[in-house]
Amino acid sequence: MTELLFRDDAYQTAADCRIVGHTPEGGIVVDRSIFYATSGGQPGDSGMLDWGGARVPIATALKVEAGIALVPAEPVAMPPVGAPARQLIDWTRRHRHMRVHTALHLLSVVIPLPVTGGQIGADKGRLDFDMPEPPGDLAALEEALNSLIARDLIVSDDWITDDELLANPALVKTMSVRPPMGQGRVRLVRIMDGNTLVDLQPCGGTHVRQSAEIGRVEIGKIENKGRQNRRVTITLA
Repeated sequence: MTELLFRDDAYQTAADCRIVGHTPEGGIVVDRSIFYATSGGQPGDSGMLDWGGARVPIATALKVEAGIALVPAEPVAMPPVGAPARQLIDWTRRHRHMRVHTALHLLSVVIPLPVTGGQIGADKGRLDFDMPEPPGDLAALEEALNSLIARDLIVSDDWITDDELLANPALVKTMSVRPPMGQGRVRLVRIMDGNTLVDLQPCGGTHVRQSAEIGRVEIGKIENKGRQNRRVTITLA
């Protein structure tokens, strides 16, 4: 299986790797990856793969049975299995995903309702909530979110066992996406204000280290997506 370098350091922008396989669709499977693979509403990273003097633009990364496959932006000659290579991610895009993702975790704090769906982009993101009635004051909601962000909260991660998560179901905010289980442990993303816990939930995505990196965000209009399902969209200002 691919070693997930982005899990240990979301700020790593380059890394050496080795080609360990190919997918029938033209993906390049690597033994270690700084590229986040599409999952949990977060897009896969883009960037470059250098090997044998060639530079291959990578459009995205996907989870496959053997680990993570890097998907070239256009058909290319495939590097042979065993070849050494070097990965470089599009850091600007990755960091914007990190900012949006952490902001969405904080949005789930200021709107403490079950989450029914979500999506992360480079400029904006959204959460769908089990929300019978829309909030009355959008400006106050936006200000509460930006106040949290401005407190420069510390973001870190931790791990618990599958059994510990099953014993603490309140940790899971999302109703539509379950945390990845079955490998014995689950990653938690923790947001702290000094010694005070602000948020704690299972998450496999990439995040900023401190909330001030997010910058100011704007909340768009709240869309009705069903009888009790409402979509809240945030945009990086």
